[in-house]
Amino acid sequence: MSETPQNAPETPNSPEEIAEVLEEFEKYRQRLVNDTITAAKKAKMPKSVVMAQLEPELQKIDGMIENLRKQQAELNSAS
Repeated sequence: MSETPQNAPETPNSPEEIAEVLEEFEKYRQRLVNDTITAAKKAKMPKSVVMAQLEPELQKIDGMIENLRKQQAELNSAS
């Protein structure tokens, strides 16, 4: 069975798809930061503590964004 599991990320194939995924990741990252800070304020938690807990997730997202930008650059230079 060579089906791709539904939770496995698909690799974008075109510059347009990569641009779309990049935009979604950037929006998600910003929303994650904003929502987490808002929730932390309601819970009266220091921003520094919240950001320290959030940092590993942000690093993962930033790594994915960087990889997508590299793929996009490679596809654009190959065109």
